[in-house]
Amino acid sequence: MVPLVAEKIFQIGSLPVTNALINSSLAVVFFSIVGLALRKKAAAVPKGLQNFAELILETLLNFMDQVTSSRERSRRFLPLVGTLFLFILFSNWLSQLPGTGSLGLWEEHQGKLLLVPFLRPATSDLNTTLALAVVAVVSAHVFGIAAIGFFKHANKFIQLGTLWRSLRQGGMNIFVAVVEMLVGVIEIFSEVAKIVSLSLRLFGNIFAGEVLLTVIVSLVAWFVPLPFMALELLVGAVQATVFSILTLVYLTMMTEPIGH
Repeated sequence: MVPLVAEKIFQIGSLPVTNALINSSLAVVFFSIVGLALRKKAAAVPKGLQNFAELILETLLNFMDQVTSSRERSRRFLPLVGTLFLFILFSNWLSQLPGTGSLGLWEEHQGKLLLVPFLRPATSDLNTTLALAVVAVVSAHVFGIAAIGFFKHANKFIQLGTLWRSLRQGGMNIFVAVVEMLVGVIEIFSEVAKIVSLSLRLFGNIFAGEVLLTVIVSLVAWFVPLPFMALELLVGAVQATVFSILTLVYLTMMTEPIGH
């Protein structure tokens, strides 16, 4: 059975290196190498790897345009949204390579020898998905402040200016302003809820897939797991798409002026 917490493979000082951390590190190394290679061989007329990379970027931009309705904003959000999408997709698919689930360390646990695989999807570790969710939501607020200013952005949540004006106007205006301020407090809690929902949705789907594959492989090791592995490839792509689209929606909403 797949444990809920990522398993430790080795330790560097006080830092435990888990199989999920190895997976995410491989993703970072892979994209760093690809990025350096593209930068070194960039040409006005693309070919080979550069042509493929530009195809991916153009596809992402066209898809993002449907949400942002602006190529300028799509280009601004692409580094964050594209990185999240590619990182999650690569991490989810990396663990589906043949042999990754059967290569690892044998450790004794409660008198039984258990195999601890070297690779585990980074997104099947709640620490990773929580970190990605925090980055997504916090970045949305940073982009929002940069786009419309700090006070206008803060006014989407706590409308102190409206409350101050209502105190001078008196009457029903004060009650309306207090209600709007309380709604703003609820909106702040909703931002925390975004982090929770983003992280748990991604973690739950990928972790459930790992458990399913482990159970299937333990019952029948040949041919039968293949359709389930193909399904996990699809789930990995879908979850990467969902996470990046939700991030893009948050970015678009936060950079809209009040009233839009």
